Amino acid sequence: MCKNRISIIIPAYKPDEKLIATVNDLTDIGFDDIIIVNDGSDTSFDNIFSIIESIPECTLLHHPVNRGKGAALKTAFSYFLQNRPERNGVVTADADGQHLPTDILKVANAIIDRDEVIIGARDFSSANVPPRSKFGNRTTSAVFRIFFGMKITDTQTGLRGFPRKYIAPLTEVKGDRFEYETNVLFTMNSLDIPFSEVPISTVYLDENKSSHFRVIRDSIRIYGRIIKYLASSTASAITDTLVFWLIKHFKLFGLILPFPLTFTASIIARIVSSLLNYFLNAKIVFEGKTNAKTITKYYILAAVQITLSSLLVFTTEKLLGVTAPIISTLIKIVIDLLLMVISFRVQQKWVFSSKENKK
Repeated sequence: MCKNRISIIIPAYKPDEKLIATVNDLTDIGFDDIIIVNDGSDTSFDNIFSIIESIPECTLLHHPVNRGKGAALKTAFSYFLQNRPERNGVVTADADGQHLPTDILKVANAIIDRDEVIIGARDFSSANVPPRSKFGNRTTSAVFRIFFGMKITDTQTGLRGFPRKYIAPLTEVKGDRFEYETNVLFTMNSLDIPFSEVPISTVYLDENKSSHFRVIRDSIRIYGRIIKYLASSTASAITDTLVFWLIKHFKLFGLILPFPLTFTASIIARIVSSLLNYFLNAKIVFEGKTNAKTITKYYILAAVQITLSSLLVFTTEKLLGVTAPIISTLIKIVIDLLLMVISFRVQQKWVFSSKENKK
C-alpha cells in the first residue's frame, strides 16, 4: 500500500549504472514516483540521466552546477510539497547502490505504520564496514547521545523516511552539502519531531570509493555546530575558572560579601562567564534571538547552574577536606563539565529553541 503513497528522492552527482539498477529495482517492486536530482553532473553523465528520464516513474530535476547533497535534497523536498499533494511522505536514498530496494521499501512501510521520521540504521559491527565510516559514525552517535540526548545508531545514513507534515521545516535547514543531514537531526531535536530506526543492510561497495564525501572539509561542516558548542563553552569555562581562581587565590570580595569564599567566587565567576556564553550562544551557536525573553530564560538556567555548581563544589570540598585553591579549582572543573552537557540540552530545547526563533 505504501508504494503509491510514498515518493522516493535520490540526489545524484556523477552517478554510474548503479543508479539505473536501483531505479529499475524500485519500479519492479512497485514504486511509481521517483524524484532524481542531477546535482550539476557534467555532460559525460548525460547518457545516464537520459535513461533515467525515459523511465515513466521518474521525474528528473536539474542543478546547473554542483551545489551539494543538502541543496539537492531541499530542491526535491520543495518539488514534492508543490507537486505531490496526495502523497504521504518521502524516502531519501543514495545514488551509489548502497541502499537496497528492499530496505527502501521497509522504510516506506514504516512511515505509513508509525507516522514519524524513520532512520535506516546500518550495523557498524560488520566486518565489511570501512574503518573511517565505523569511527566517524560511532563518534557522531556518542556526541549526539551526550550533548543532545538523541539515541541514534546511524547518524550518517542517507536512507531516511519523512512523513509529509515534517518536510516543510526541512526545506529551511541550513547547509548545502553533507552537513545538511546532520543539521536535519539538530532540527528534529529542536522541534521535538519524533523518530525511530529500522535496521537495514550494511552495504559498502569497493570500500565506499564512490562516495563524494571529502573527509576533512565535510567533517568540519558536519561537526561545525558541535565545534561551536564546545568552543563557546570552553571559552566561557576558561573565563569562569580564571575568575574563580583569582578570587580564591587573592581572597577578593571576602570582606565585602557575607558568604563563604567558595560561594562568592562561584557566583562572580559565573556572572562574568555567563554573559560571555549567552552572547556567543545566541549569535554564533544557536543563531537565535537576543531579547528579554531569551536572556530571562538563560539566567533562570544560569541561576540553577550557579546553585548546583556552588553546592556541589562546596560539598565536595568539605567531604574531601580540601583547602588548596588549585584542588578546589580542579573539583569545580569536573563538576562544571557535567553541568555543561546538561546546559547544552536545555539551551537548545528551551532557551534558544527553533520554535521560539520562528515566532
